[in-house]
Amino acid sequence: MTAFLVLLLAYTISQFDRGFLAMVGPDLGPDLGLVPSDLALLSSGWFLAFAAGQVPTGLLLDRVGPRRTVAGFLVLAAFGAGLLGLAHGFAGAAAAMALIGLGCAPALMGGLYLFGRSYPPERFAMLSSLMIGLGTSGDLLGSTPLALASHAFGWRTILFGLSAVTLAAAGLILWLIEDPPRLADPPKTSVWRGFAEIARIRALWPIFPVVFVSYAVVIATRSLWVGSYLGSVHGLDALQRGNGTLAMSAAMAAGAIGYGPLERLVRDPKRTAFAGCLVTGVALSVLGLVGGGSTALAVALLALIGAAGLSYGILMAHGRRFFPAHLLGRGVAVMNIVFMGGAAAIQGLSAVFVRDPGGLGPDALYGRLFLAYGLALLAATAIYAFAPREPVFGPTGPVDPGRGIPALKQISPKWSPVRRQKSAIK
Repeated sequence: MTAFLVLLLAYTISQFDRGFLAMVGPDLGPDLGLVPSDLALLSSGWFLAFAAGQVPTGLLLDRVGPRRTVAGFLVLAAFGAGLLGLAHGFAGAAAAMALIGLGCAPALMGGLYLFGRSYPPERFAMLSSLMIGLGTSGDLLGSTPLALASHAFGWRTILFGLSAVTLAAAGLILWLIEDPPRLADPPKTSVWRGFAEIARIRALWPIFPVVFVSYAVVIATRSLWVGSYLGSVHGLDALQRGNGTLAMSAAMAAGAIGYGPLERLVRDPKRTAFAGCLVTGVALSVLGLVGGGSTALAVALLALIGAAGLSYGILMAHGRRFFPAHLLGRGVAVMNIVFMGGAAAIQGLSAVFVRDPGGLGPDALYGRLFLAYGLALLAATAIYAFAPREPVFGPTGPVDPGRGIPALKQISPKWSPVRRQKSAIK
């Protein structure tokens, strides 16, 4: 439980980091001389660095373990937060956001790695959904509370405080977490060959498009556009924008937690994720078409998008069924590369939709943005319908139906992930 809570703190910080720009952007932008499209590029840089960080994250989780991997990267995130607090222009802010994104890369992956090594596969979806749902409290802190704190103390002070909290979390991980034992006699796999093996598993190919789009459109809405949308289209002030964002964030937390029990009830991560992505795509399309006409309807649709849209953990659980045991770290890293690569790409492309070369009003600009999000997700969900539900069982156990790669076999190591518990036993 201690290991879960400490890693949950790291993931909560990561969630806050990816969403705080939506609230401090209205103050940070003018201070640094930035326009909305510049803020889109800053947010995109965060996710691009986060995605790039999955390569060393996957390798280090398999070869070093989560303790030093997560703690070391969090130090980078703390340095980036302090650097952003000192920024005076786009270049400095972009470098800081990229460093924060890189530092947050293993925040969730460390927990998922421990779950994969410690628990049977059928509990993975529940534990990952619980981690993601509770960690989404970082989004809650990044809504109304952040709007109030930013108004009271200024955005630079918030960033310096974030840096200190992130450093403290790194110290707790080093103190309290114990790495799992190395796998006995792992196959001799080169750094890049392991990633290539994961990418060649054909069962994952129809899963990758929905992984690329599903999280991206939800987090782009939450972390980048919800505040400016509610302000420019619906005329809400800073506190009202914070409350609208809080409604979406609370729905994201509840939805992510609820996905775990729902998957246990359905007993099929694919059908669970498919239904969630379908609902999210439809809700985004409706928001794009008619959301500008009613503030109440817009907030309700944003909450529905948040609740149904965090199928991240269930999609990860589905893909995890096809990972070989010795490539578990790199397997979850590849999935996260696709998740966060999609977030970076879609946030960068969002800048095109909010530019107004032809005199369009905010309602039309954001309408076409959300409609594009919805249609993209519905198209990816249609491809996902053709994904296999689980590995095919051959004479030696579960194998990937495309290539015959043995799927992950659960081990039950006799170890405690909490350093103090281990010391007490000694």
